[in-house]
Amino acid sequence: MKIRFDSHRIRPIDNLEQMIPYLFALGCARTWMTLTFAAPEEVAVSASFDPHVLFDYAFAAFGVAATLFARRIVPLHCQPWAKPAALGSMLSASLLIVIAPLFHSVGAALPMLAVILGAFGFCTVLLMFHEAVVPLSLVRIALYSAASRFIAVPLAYLCQGLSGNRFSLVLMLLPLASMGSLVLAFRSLPAQSTETPVYPKFRFPWKPFAVVCVYAFAYGLRSSQLPEGAGVHSSLSTAIAMGGFFIVVYFFSDRFSVSSLFRSPLLLMICGLALIPAEGVLGTTAAGYLIAMGMSLISLLVGLLFYDLSKRMGISIVALTGITRATSLFKLWGSNVADAFGSWGIAATVQDVVITAAVVMLVLASTLMLLSEKELASRWGIRLLETDDLAEEGRRAEAVASRCDAVSAAYHLSPREDEIVRLIASGKTNPQIEQELFIAPGTLKAHIQHIYVKCGVHSRKELVEMCGGGA
Repeated sequence: MKIRFDSHRIRPIDNLEQMIPYLFALGCARTWMTLTFAAPEEVAVSASFDPHVLFDYAFAAFGVAATLFARRIVPLHCQPWAKPAALGSMLSASLLIVIAPLFHSVGAALPMLAVILGAFGFCTVLLMFHEAVVPLSLVRIALYSAASRFIAVPLAYLCQGLSGNRFSLVLMLLPLASMGSLVLAFRSLPAQSTETPVYPKFRFPWKPFAVVCVYAFAYGLRSSQLPEGAGVHSSLSTAIAMGGFFIVVYFFSDRFSVSSLFRSPLLLMICGLALIPAEGVLGTTAAGYLIAMGMSLISLLVGLLFYDLSKRMGISIVALTGITRATSLFKLWGSNVADAFGSWGIAATVQDVVITAAVVMLVLASTLMLLSEKELASRWGIRLLETDDLAEEGRRAEAVASRCDAVSAAYHLSPREDEIVRLIASGKTNPQIEQELFIAPGTLKAHIQHIYVKCGVHSRKELVEMCGGGA
């Protein structure tokens, strides 16, 4: 039986209309979080605590718990409670925020409950978004993630101009829009892409995580002095960083290696810190924007490393990215250290010199540590930094996936056989497939023989060529 592979069935990288549900799934969730807890200009929260600080601690706690219990809850989006619980928590948090000013007698109880529910709902949506995009090619993940963060900025600015009942309505509609878009995103994926296998034992990639923590601490040191429009949430600096990243990846990803992208946050952060002594002349705008943009970029880029590891090693993305929610705590701790310097009565100029020197050394050392490509690849299986052309790799991955779809449909492969064919086409060895699918060597060999018979091939090489792999 001869299969025809029509080129129009393989969607090119520049065909981005499928981005829309992903765009609003994360964009609306980030907008909601900005309006409620990150920068609540229109939200009147009368409490004896800082809701933003409590939100960060609760958000980090839920993320770490997701990593620790990932084996029991993944795939998260397939759990019958996940979507209703996330949506219900965000809607309940919105409602509590709206009615809190009417119940002064209960004190901080309602705001505190709103913060905890909001942190749980937002963390769950974020983790499910990671599960939705991980089956895509890395270049699409990069573009969709950047675009989603970008779209949250104008949405937040538009919503912050509302007040009264209109603003309250927006707080209720944004979670609904986010969850509805997330459901559409999952429906647009092939059925086999949404089934996350139980992941094998692995060493957590602490090196990329440590780099983000260092950048977050450096950002926290300056967070209290950031100018208006600079920040890591839905701010103008985020829009500039994400918009620039999107343009570079979309138009110029074939001009340089991916590792050069990972040097850009270092450049932005170092330049921002170097401008601190000149703030008396230039003001805080330039330094603040560069530091905030460096933080936004490094969090996005390290996220790509985790996506790369998840795709190559079959590790649940929830197990990898859940714990990264704890980076929000390093921002808080950096801010606390800066406040401590101020309380000690140290001169402002001396503070700036000490903080700048320490942070420059930390950021430089952590970035150089991250760029030790051989160790990342050998210890954790992260090979993204070795990629010369992200767009071409994305096209190749999508072409292989499309041809695997055709092979599976034409020869009526079972779900397990379909999984094995895709892993073989992606270059996985038998031991790797056995580990990822938790099957015995004899079982795998039997499956492969059945696949050969159904597809009319006689060797692994012929099967790989049929699926468009090995190029």
